[in-house]
Amino acid sequence: MQISEIFFSIQGESSYAGLPCIFIRLYGCNLDCRWCDTEYARRGDETRQMDTSEILGEVARYPCALVEITGGEPLIQEESFTLTKRLLELDYKVLIETNGSVPLAPLDEKAIKIVDVKCPSSGEAASFLMENLAHIGPSDEIKFVIADRGDYDFGKTFIETHLAGAKSSGAGILFSPVSTALDARELAAWILKDGLNVRLQTQLHKEIWDANERM
Repeated sequence: MQISEIFFSIQGESSYAGLPCIFIRLYGCNLDCRWCDTEYARRGDETRQMDTSEILGEVARYPCALVEITGGEPLIQEESFTLTKRLLELDYKVLIETNGSVPLAPLDEKAIKIVDVKCPSSGEAASFLMENLAHIGPSDEIKFVIADRGDYDFGKTFIETHLAGAKSSGAGILFSPVSTALDARELAAWILKDGLNVRLQTQLHKEIWDANERM
């Protein structure tokens, strides 16, 4: 597999924010989102080839049972499905952060999927595979990255149109403001005014470390 980096840090996003987590960042992405904050992984800066055993050996160095496989877009590398299965067999809790444009069906059901639905300001709003909704369960989460009112309205409409089942099954819905474009207080006001049943999520790691640090 082509690996961008493996590191141990504090989870900054999703309902797992604040927990220690081992991150396996895979190289490459099939999208070109305006708000991407891991360009180095999409470009392939400083990548290295590792097989599954090597990755598992590096993960085992850290005192943690929570692992996130991320990117780029991790699922464009087919070996990511095998890596996920191996980690689960070793009793790790595995989070998969994916952009929603790659089929989720091959993933082990025990993996926890954090799935983006790209909003208009990203430039990739047509990328989400609607068939993936059938593979999002009660333990999974759906994320909208919000830069402006248009993105908010897009997310609200998507929820009302497509996510009634996800909401009733308990799947988490996350609204995350773009830190450089939208004040979290403004997004909070919209959510409260509409009584929208979503989790407002900021990027905790950027509050702890400088935005340019790889942590």
